[in-house]
Amino acid sequence: MKEPLDRMLEKDYLYCEEVIKKHSRSFYYAFSQLPEEKAKAIYAIYAFCRRADDTVDMAPTAAQQRKNLDRLEHELTLFEEDRPVDNPVWRALTDVFERYPMNIEPFYHQIKGQRMDIDFTSPDTLADLEDYSYYVAGTVGLMLLPILAKRHTQEATESALTLGIAMQLTNILRDIGEDLKENNRVYLPNDILSQENYTIEDLKNGSITAAFIRTWEQLASRSEALYDHFKKDIHLYDPESQLPVLISANVYRGILDAVRKSKYNCFDKRNAVSLVEMDKIRRETKQFLKA
Repeated sequence: MKEPLDRMLEKDYLYCEEVIKKHSRSFYYAFSQLPEEKAKAIYAIYAFCRRADDTVDMAPTAAQQRKNLDRLEHELTLFEEDRPVDNPVWRALTDVFERYPMNIEPFYHQIKGQRMDIDFTSPDTLADLEDYSYYVAGTVGLMLLPILAKRHTQEATESALTLGIAMQLTNILRDIGEDLKENNRVYLPNDILSQENYTIEDLKNGSITAAFIRTWEQLASRSEALYDHFKKDIHLYDPESQLPVLISANVYRGILDAVRKSKYNCFDKRNAVSLVEMDKIRRETKQFLKA
């Protein structure tokens, strides 16, 4: 006997919620404070992005990665044609697309970003890195925007892109050691490394030198400038979205300070913002929005 649709959909959203709870404590902490309908929609989009990420990171070979992404892109095409694959993520996303004025293009661009990781080459410049960051993270901002802001202005679109890129730069600065050891990827731009006379061999040795710190801080300064720019645009979001969105930005920005507190050890340590610090950020963010 088939379950009633609403009960099945509730289970689908619970599945997506478990995905975000497992993989991103900071995002879950922030977005769980949205009204329930909006929070569920965020969880479904996160579950799609997590799957896109895992198709590359969990596959043992480039051939398998391409095969996995081809399958995911085929499923996305079926979804666009109103023939979604019967699994929790696609069922939840079907509901999201019915409730909100979603755009399918960022979902395809997210998959393109994952393909860039398969055929990876280190970026030559910061502009190259930000172009990559658009595909893997700016797209997420565009996916979430119809849920978080009813008014789809160009200003709001640029704000969502800005936040996504800022967060991706933060990810890169947090995961330098992990990206190198597990995936043989160096996202630090070649021109900055050359300018600071810091080599790939230095990276492989986990050398935290003055040159490394200057390199790291150049990218951190850019990320923080983007966070500052986004913060000025918080009024573009729905009133009930402003606190959760700004908390997510401030918590993620806090990762940069966590790396600094650990004396820039991002080679054999995954720096994070503690729950105590998250609560402090939440209180400070509420005060900022009241001011």
